[in-house]
Amino acid sequence: MLFFSSAPLGLIIALVSTLASTSAASTRSSPLLSRHVLHERGSIPPGWSLRRRADPDMTLPLRISLQQSNLHLLDDFLLDIADPDSPNYGRHWTAARVKETFRPADASVDAVRAWLAAEGIAPALSQDGVHLRVDLSVADAERLFAAKYYVYGHEESGEEHVACHHGYHLPEHIAEHVKVVTPTVQFGGITVLGAPGSAFGKRAPKTPAGPAGGIGRVGGGKRTKRPMEAMASMEDLANCDVTVFPDCIRALYNFNYTFQDPEHNSIAVVELEGQTYLPDDLTTFFKKFAPGRVGQEPTLVSFDGGHTNFSETDINDIGESNMDFMLVMGLTPPEQQVQLYQLGGEDPFDAMLAGFDASFCDFKNATETYPNLDCGNKPPPAYVVSISYGGVEDLFGQAPFSQQACAEFAKLSLLGVTFVVSSGDDGVASALRGSCVLPDGSLGTDSGAFTPSFPASCPYVLSVGSTQIDVGAPVSAPESATTAFFSGGGFSNLFPRPRYQRRAAARFLAAHDPGYGPGVFNRTGRGIPDVAANGWNTTVVLDGAFANLGGTSASAPVFASMLAAVNDARGAAGKGPVGFVNPALYSHLFAGVYHDVVNGSNPGCGTGGFEAVEGWDPVTGLGTVDFEKMLSRFMLLP
Repeated sequence: MLFFSSAPLGLIIALVSTLASTSAASTRSSPLLSRHVLHERGSIPPGWSLRRRADPDMTLPLRISLQQSNLHLLDDFLLDIADPDSPNYGRHWTAARVKETFRPADASVDAVRAWLAAEGIAPALSQDGVHLRVDLSVADAERLFAAKYYVYGHEESGEEHVACHHGYHLPEHIAEHVKVVTPTVQFGGITVLGAPGSAFGKRAPKTPAGPAGGIGRVGGGKRTKRPMEAMASMEDLANCDVTVFPDCIRALYNFNYTFQDPEHNSIAVVELEGQTYLPDDLTTFFKKFAPGRVGQEPTLVSFDGGHTNFSETDINDIGESNMDFMLVMGLTPPEQQVQLYQLGGEDPFDAMLAGFDASFCDFKNATETYPNLDCGNKPPPAYVVSISYGGVEDLFGQAPFSQQACAEFAKLSLLGVTFVVSSGDDGVASALRGSCVLPDGSLGTDSGAFTPSFPASCPYVLSVGSTQIDVGAPVSAPESATTAFFSGGGFSNLFPRPRYQRRAAARFLAAHDPGYGPGVFNRTGRGIPDVAANGWNTTVVLDGAFANLGGTSASAPVFASMLAAVNDARGAAGKGPVGFVNPALYSHLFAGVYHDVVNGSNPGCGTGGFEAVEGWDPVTGLGTVDFEKMLSRFMLLP
């Protein structure tokens, strides 16, 4: 479901010159007669306004990203190695096989090159064959793409951006070969977001709008500092309803595993530019809850100039990273190496994906424009990667980027990587200021269509919702969906429902469809979340003081830590990492693994959202897990 500003739907122009390449002549329509068709149209995000036409002499670093081969077979490829019933379960691919399988067809490269050659343009082809690159003036780009470029300004930061939100056009015989052209309808950057009352409610500097409509931290509920004299309560499991420390997590999920081979295991946590942990805070936390970790820090892996800033004390900038590493490092032994994927630049997920796979490297950025951008030069990704950030999946011209990034998550999953992603903290509304889409395509908070968060909505990641221990309840009692903030959930507007989830989602809708009118949510979309974990009253240290935080941004690292333990056990038994876990977790083999969550909801957009019910639901997914049962099932698999 895409929403655009009003503009003419097409523009027919005759090509002035004959394409010189014989490969172009083999396309379905003659280049001589091929008309231009609308390829993409966008809209102006909140906070931006159109200022003026772009200078016709301004140079644009244009990148034409070609359609990759075999992307339509991603589901088949992944199910072949991730479905417990498949004879090829666990037989992950090599990086060379992934690269060769998805390389664009020679016909696509030849057709686009011939079209550009006929226009007097000689582009450079990236080494992986995915991107054609050329610098053109605004005037030439407007002629080539039948577009009008403008300069847009951001109200808060003053940043200016060049785009053509009304859209751009391609010859009809070329459009099928091209995924996207940049810069065109896209708006880049990051927003730092959180639920009302959150400590995470301010904007990150220099980054006013995200690559998927606003990528930002899924912060969660209110911050509550705890005086030092109250620390004794953090040693008693009877107090887990008011402060959740590592032993509470272990008790909730029967997570008392002793790691056997952590030196050969790997787990990483993603943090965005401007978000950093404080080493002294880690030390204070570890002295209390993980003495063997005292003096340890995560291993930094920088993407696109990402760096830590240990002089930072702003709660809004240290809360997320502190919480992530206190959870992951507090729940794993000192021998378990933990990596920090620190993402810099305007387009953070792009930077990470480009670092692992050069085929993504120029999807939005050129290395000559962004000299710090890494292009396939990072070590192989960790077996488990935890991501507590998200944004809108399909607004402001970002749908192609969300689709491409989702495909990239899938390609890395073929290598055996598990991506664990927070589902969001705004219920059925998006991570972009809790926004919903109104009938005219604008955004509102009190009504409108539901807007799931990305990358949680990607069917190739494990999306994690949030639960809480009810006040006054023992740690052994069933949890509820969180109420201080509402766990992100719903159905994707962009990605169809994957096969592994069809039965569970169909059962929910058959028995518990809330009856909202047409257009409120996509009844055929990928459902989120997949599972849940505790995300409220999380005990952390912030600038030297113990505090409680919360959010699905706590739930993701908790679940990621348990999957790291599963990989450790499998590695010690001579087996490979679990990789893409979704098909297994939804299978009959795992039916007895879950603590079903049947209390709570995730309202938003002027509705009650969805209800947590028996079985899978778009609030807490399949539920929380009993770790020992989950581990036993994964150990049965080859």
